[in-house]
Amino acid sequence: MSLLEIEDLHVHFVSRGLDNRLRVARALNGVDLRLAPGSILGLVGETGAGKSLTAYAVLGLLRDSARVVGGRVRFDGTDLLQASPASLAAIRGQRLSLVVQNPRTSLDPLARVGDQLIRVRRTHHRRESQADAHRRAVRMLGDVGIPDPERRMLAWPHEFSGGMAQRVAIAMALINEPELLIADEPTTGLDVTVQAQILDLLRGLVEARGMAALIITHDLGVVAQHCERVAVMYAGRVVEEGPAMEVLVRPVHPYAVALTEAVPERLQLGAGRVFGGPPPDLFDLPEGCAYRDRCPRADARCAAPVPAVPRSAGVALCHHPAPAEAGA
Repeated sequence: MSLLEIEDLHVHFVSRGLDNRLRVARALNGVDLRLAPGSILGLVGETGAGKSLTAYAVLGLLRDSARVVGGRVRFDGTDLLQASPASLAAIRGQRLSLVVQNPRTSLDPLARVGDQLIRVRRTHHRRESQADAHRRAVRMLGDVGIPDPERRMLAWPHEFSGGMAQRVAIAMALINEPELLIADEPTTGLDVTVQAQILDLLRGLVEARGMAALIITHDLGVVAQHCERVAVMYAGRVVEEGPAMEVLVRPVHPYAVALTEAVPERLQLGAGRVFGGPPPDLFDLPEGCAYRDRCPRADARCAAPVPAVPRSAGVALCHHPAPAEAGA
């Protein structure tokens, strides 16, 4: 059974152009995703593909210019898009938590770390005493690898390195024992060693607590090492989804093929290739397959609605999928 089910989710951004006419950017165009308890799903794609926007739509944190124009987001059976603001606020931060790219943006520079953790805990557990919340905060700092956690409760955010600040942000996201953790580029800006430590930490916590996790990343190595499944996004749609190693080793959709071939390590060895052309304009998306102007397999059929092609344990959306057993 799925904990999170996203079905045919559409999100538009509305703005006024220089001519004062309203313009609509179709940022999400029928996103479908499912996430089971105890599993980790990686969400990958170019900048602007809709990865973070999908997460913020789930959390009800879209900007004022964004409009959900279709679809459903069910969390443990509750449609979050239809939930009242009070119901959504009760779920968010307790059953659903977010770790953002830059931990400095989620930590209050004017409050000690311990006070922030206690405040987050007691916001959703008002009957819990200050002393019990304090003990839980200390234990949570220890769980995420902060040395001498009792003493570090008194520290200010600026006293933590980038890696340690990210650990604090993870502690804050997990202190209410959520069922689903969304990590949006959780290791951006950290050095390679610290990245590995943070990701190992996240995976260990997910496994120990039986949570589900959605990891948004540009790094396919992160997906290969830490995710059971991966969803590849392009122009606001999931164009391929399946077991992580199957998709990474034997991609079916031409965009997934190009994404795996653009990995820096492959390019350095002369075995990869870079993308041709820019991503499509979200204000003027083509009919049919949005990837067709960049796709080497494209033909006239690609202007028609894109069929769903089953693969071994997932799906791809393409008129000309590569054979899964042969790869790209």
